[in-house]
Amino acid sequence: MTHPGQLLKQAGLYAGKELGQNFLSNPGTARMIVEKTGISEDMDILEIGPGLGALTLPIAKKAFHVTAVEKDGRLIPILRDEIDASGLKNIDIIHQDVLKIHIKDIVKDKKLVVIGNLPYNISSQILFKLVEERGYIEKAFLMFQKELATRILAPPGGRDYSRLSAVSQFAAKISPVAEIGPSSFFPSPDVNSSILRFQFFQSEDFDQSQEKLLFDVIKAAFSKRRKSLKNSMAGGELEYEKEFVLQVLARAGIDAQRRAETLSVEEFKSLTRAIRETGG
Repeated sequence: MTHPGQLLKQAGLYAGKELGQNFLSNPGTARMIVEKTGISEDMDILEIGPGLGALTLPIAKKAFHVTAVEKDGRLIPILRDEIDASGLKNIDIIHQDVLKIHIKDIVKDKKLVVIGNLPYNISSQILFKLVEERGYIEKAFLMFQKELATRILAPPGGRDYSRLSAVSQFAAKISPVAEIGPSSFFPSPDVNSSILRFQFFQSEDFDQSQEKLLFDVIKAAFSKRRKSLKNSMAGGELEYEKEFVLQVLARAGIDAQRRAETLSVEEFKSLTRAIRETGG
């Protein structure tokens, strides 16, 4: 594995802060990550943000096929050279912003395993996208800033519990995999990174339209997180009258004085059902 600093220097490039780029530079860390994912030769992998191939190549040595989606066109010639030098033939590169692709267009005959050292500045957006398109994904191993990973894992009732926590926990069983220090990256970030495993599933008691409403309810509830639910959910994007909000909260058995950060996923589901049953 050639150090990313050397590859960038040879090409006259630099890591782009605007793209949140921190390239994995420690081959031992790359091997550890691949081992932790348990990749096997029957898996189709979607890699988000392959960068210079630090994970791409060891992943491809174990997987059936890898589709690598890279937004930064400056990196793709270097990545192709690294792939060609490896002799691996099971890697396709897509030059595109992952937020603009349709995951169903990548799926062949089996669900994907998604792996990504996610750009820090759009990590949340990428996770929301994967949740929405999880019908095409078996599981994912994603690297985040530790602070964001803590929020994703946070239980209800604490300051770290957020819209991202509730939506993620509705859609997947989430578990920590490993923590990576700044020295494993180039340039070195100011914080530690955490890898999380997402085992995605579909809710048996929620269809697609109910799920969309649930996500809208969660978003509205957290839009004014310091306010009580009766105030945070009235008006705003949902355009509910306060009287209606009080009615559905009562129907769901939820105290109108509570805040969004205290509601479990199951309570958000109950609230969504109450809205549907009351004509919302």
